[in-house]
Amino acid sequence: MTDRLTLPIPAGEPTFLGSPACNDLAELDADVAVLGVPYGVPYDMANMQAPSAAATRTVREQSRRFADEVRTSWDFTFGGTLFNDTPLRIADCGNVLMTPGDHAGNSARTTAAVRDILDRGAFPLVLGGDHSIPIPVMRAFEGRGDLCVVQLDAHIDWREERLGIRDGLSSIMRRGSELDCVTAMAQIGMRGIGSAREAEVQAARAWGSVIVPAHDLHRDGPDAVLARIPSAARYYLTLDMDGMDPAIAPGVNDPAFGGITYDEATALIRGLASKGRIVGFDLVEIVPTADVQHLTSYLGARLALNVLGAMAWSGQFGG
Repeated sequence: MTDRLTLPIPAGEPTFLGSPACNDLAELDADVAVLGVPYGVPYDMANMQAPSAAATRTVREQSRRFADEVRTSWDFTFGGTLFNDTPLRIADCGNVLMTPGDHAGNSARTTAAVRDILDRGAFPLVLGGDHSIPIPVMRAFEGRGDLCVVQLDAHIDWREERLGIRDGLSSIMRRGSELDCVTAMAQIGMRGIGSAREAEVQAARAWGSVIVPAHDLHRDGPDAVLARIPSAARYYLTLDMDGMDPAIAPGVNDPAFGGITYDEATALIRGLASKGRIVGFDLVEIVPTADVQHLTSYLGARLALNVLGAMAWSGQFGG
């Protein structure tokens, strides 16, 4: 058994934004470390196929559409170059090494890889995979200061367990709430019939989570929603792409009508970076086989870049 935590991007395969590959986390020297986590903890044998696993490649591939212009062209979303002329160093660290059936080992390697990235002073930009992968990612932040977790999603993901599995994609926010470092959270975009029964909603609210249904966001606007997010020095952002409206993000596991628009998501991202430091980000739940002309992967890549842009414009790199 190898002691490696990651598998480097093979020669000829796309890296995120065409960035240099980092083949060894011990040699990482970058502001941003892109890390793929294709597999989380499945609920049953059918989910072992993990249709979201391929998104680690498709998001990287679609991000390259921005590579030639992102640092030099005027971006009207930001009113200048997307990175605000910051000489942002991005390295693609490949995917976490995954062993079939070894869910505990895969999770442990994910946590260890993110911990190594943080130890090297880099920002972890994590590409999933389904929405169970933030559980081991967030565990890497234990002992590094308090976090407010902000979730953009259609579902609150507060199940104690499902089919006996406690670390599945319907439980990420409950598992996050159990971490010592997570002291606050906001969940934005909830709608329809999803992973919550009354008991889960009550448990989330009793813990102190700020739950913002999608219709509140549409009615009140991003600024009002940002004011409801708890103030914190450090934020972790998790973006389930089924939180976005399926008109612009059709390639997801569970599309739900009435979702977050591109402008709303971007305003929330920029506003969050203005409230405090974003210390980690994951992008999950894209299903390439259900997509239309790679639209969802393309949107996911752009939103990931908007996170980096919002951080650059708020002075979170190089200081």
